[in-house]
Amino acid sequence: MGGMSDSPAPLADPHIAFDPSEGRRDIVVLGSTGSIGTQAIDLVLRNPDRFRVTALSAAGGRVGLLAEQRGSCVSTPSRSPAKTPLPALREARGAQYGNGEPLPEILAGPDAATQLAASPCHTVLNGITGSIGLAPTLAALEAGRTLALANKESLIVGGPLVKAIAKPGQIIPVDSEHAALFQALAGGTRADVRKLVVTASGGPFRGRTKAELAHVTREDALAHPTWAMGPVITVNSATLVNKGLEVIEAHLLYDIPFDRIEVVVHPQSYVHSMVEFTDGSTLAQATPPDMRGPIAIGIGWPERVPDAAPAFDWSKASTWEFYPLDEDAFPSVGLARHVGTLAGTAPAVFNAANEECVDAFLAGRLPFTGIVDTVAAVVAEHGTPRAGTSLTVADVLEAEAWARARAREIAEQATAEARA
Repeated sequence: MGGMSDSPAPLADPHIAFDPSEGRRDIVVLGSTGSIGTQAIDLVLRNPDRFRVTALSAAGGRVGLLAEQRGSCVSTPSRSPAKTPLPALREARGAQYGNGEPLPEILAGPDAATQLAASPCHTVLNGITGSIGLAPTLAALEAGRTLALANKESLIVGGPLVKAIAKPGQIIPVDSEHAALFQALAGGTRADVRKLVVTASGGPFRGRTKAELAHVTREDALAHPTWAMGPVITVNSATLVNKGLEVIEAHLLYDIPFDRIEVVVHPQSYVHSMVEFTDGSTLAQATPPDMRGPIAIGIGWPERVPDAAPAFDWSKASTWEFYPLDEDAFPSVGLARHVGTLAGTAPAVFNAANEECVDAFLAGRLPFTGIVDTVAAVVAEHGTPRAGTSLTVADVLEAEAWARARAREIAEQATAEARA
């Protein structure tokens, strides 16, 4: 195990307090009207002596909420003036901004979030959903900002690009599982790590066989027993694709080989992940399911934010269960390991194909088990990916576009055959 010390420094390292600063931290929040963004802003507002939001980025669908969030600079991906938040912000001027208070600066266009990611601040919280978060991730790292990363897709699809520019410890993970690993890793050295254990709730179909999954419905898949999330992430949790993505992310963040990253099912979602050390001890990070804790780690590390999230009431009895993963019923984790080993553009193909298949399932055009089967077929067709230092953003985007188109073709063909 001592050979680990000769491998590249991890992107996320709890022993490194990157870019330390005194006083209040300026935070840029990308994806401010989403679940991560709104909870982050709530945390900031409850701790004004520690944090200040300087800029916000949102897709523009919740303009009223964006007006309430009151950043000094706001971005939206739309170039159309009619679709920017400016009219709504003007209308909300009296109610939200006060008479005479200046409106925020508005940045519009597909590169607006990327511009904000490079703006002056201490930390960029990337809470954008999907691989469109890659360009802002790269911009924040190139500008030397601490990156609180909730946008796992940007790391997964652009792993070599991110690793080429990120300084050791510059990324602080915000996913609950990776924030848990980050904290547990603080309890030992890299040379002492035997394996990472990533926990999974098991989703709504824990305990079902592959045959029993063939006819589950959209409503069944969206009924997550633990977490309240958007439909795409909820379906990813039901297929365990989300856990496969997290295995790839853990490999990239902590530079641990895939054969030493294990997934176990933990229905209560109290233990968010664990690190097993060479002396046989295991450190687990546990809190009630609440994303404000990981967000606080992301924007506050190496300091902890008091009362960021609820704690356990240890005076009450509780039972915590752990089960091995059924890889026959849920082959997505094994497929993700294969994709992660291929590296290059393969993770981008995996992620993009899955997004298309989830859309098809939610629209009733693909059965539940067809999601991972189709993704596997697209990955197999992709073959040997472009990899190494030659990988570019254009390569990633091209691979994604091909994967989306091919996944749609396979899904449409499956639908036609089912109706025939």
